Amino acid sequence: MHNNLKERNLTLLTDFYELTMAGGYFENNMTDKIAYFDMFYRKNPDNSGFAIMAGVEQMIEYLTNLKFTDDDIEFLRSKKMFSEKFLEFLKNFRFSCDVWAVPEGTPIFPGEPIVTVRGPLIEAQFVETMILLSINHQSLIATKANRICTAADGRAVMEFGSRRAQGYDGAIYGARAAYIGGCAGTACTICDRDYNIPSLGTMAHSWIQSFDTEEDAFRAYAKAYPDNCTLLVDTYNTLKSGIPNAIKIFNEVVVPAGFRPKGIRIDSGDITYLSKKARKMLDEAGFADCKICASNSLDEYIIRDMFLQGAKVDIFGVGERLITSYSSPVFGGVYKLVAMESDGEMIPKIKVSENVGKITTPCFKKVYRLYDRETNKAIADVLTLKDETIDDSKEYEIFDPQHTWKRKTINDFYAKELQIKYIENGNLVQKLPTVAEIREYCKEQLDTLWDEVTRFENPHTYYVDLSQKLWDVKNSLLNKARK
Repeated sequence: MHNNLKERNLTLLTDFYELTMAGGYFENNMTDKIAYFDMFYRKNPDNSGFAIMAGVEQMIEYLTNLKFTDDDIEFLRSKKMFSEKFLEFLKNFRFSCDVWAVPEGTPIFPGEPIVTVRGPLIEAQFVETMILLSINHQSLIATKANRICTAADGRAVMEFGSRRAQGYDGAIYGARAAYIGGCAGTACTICDRDYNIPSLGTMAHSWIQSFDTEEDAFRAYAKAYPDNCTLLVDTYNTLKSGIPNAIKIFNEVVVPAGFRPKGIRIDSGDITYLSKKARKMLDEAGFADCKICASNSLDEYIIRDMFLQGAKVDIFGVGERLITSYSSPVFGGVYKLVAMESDGEMIPKIKVSENVGKITTPCFKKVYRLYDRETNKAIADVLTLKDETIDDSKEYEIFDPQHTWKRKTINDFYAKELQIKYIENGNLVQKLPTVAEIREYCKEQLDTLWDEVTRFENPHTYYVDLSQKLWDVKNSLLNKARK
């Protein structure tokens, strides 16, 4: 686990109402009340069929290093809202909750708990903002990156968005999430140092403009990096000067030095048309192995259309529309109270709304994913009470929790719990994987989804069902609320 957050005091990166509620709980002698909170989200970004879980490591870094400094206490005292007894409580604060989460890289779906926190109410409530901040942002970018990588159809995608990100944390953690989602590397150098994500890049147009001629610029770069020579060919005229000059320098500098050129990059113009012309020119010059890289405000839809029109692009550099998830910039995860403990008994809690989509699912729960034994494809996810077990040696009935008449009995399946316990009594109890391991795990898990779920347009709705026992509890609470 990295110490990026440990080195900064982010304790007060929280909504102020977390503090006013904490003070209120303290004054009402609710310090030791045990509560259960779930984080879940309601809608997939970009009308996708799924999302990708990311940001767990940063969430854990925050939770396991959470403390109030003297400066924090003095600031809160200056607000003249909080009692000295409460401030003394915060001074001795230690996060002691248990935390479960779906592992990073796992495909996730609306309505299911992706993080669950159990512990003293004050603590579990206070961490809401940072849990949402960590998971919402990286899950959004990992999902967008995967859509773009899917459109690239096996061709490498480089994350190029640092300068367009929403601040430096957005650049760093966005690049991390993009790598989890399938990108081959990033332009963000610090991510190579901190997360071993390959840093990639060659030159900007300013390099070309810094020399008297385009040819001089290409020659200087090729001499400096003959073994890794990729030239930016669209500064002046891609077809009339850029590519001819690149071919000339490949022949005069790179090949005589004993190397092959790595590629050319096109960053403007009609990239589909230019790539087809460039491929022909390079092939005729004997550089069929020279890759063509394309950049310039790309996204999954543009990339898909480029291939439909016959583009000859081998590598994509994608910036602002990836790092900001430009087309769908909000993930929308929420954090809701689902149960309290009283005298050792769990009391389910529910939020009721006129908007059906905002009605929560109560209770301390498990999340199961059911897989077909023959194909290893995911069938559905099922939420159960914590003490329930799905016996996959027997047939099992699943049903739509909104339209309960829609039922299906499944056989020959296996069930896997999705959430892992990462923190117990405030301490990390799981070894965290590297980002490269998460990326590979993500790739494996995406292979368990049917193509109908992963397609861009009108994806099949993947079902997140409730066990009969959990549905009964939820329905009972709804009926009680109605009365």
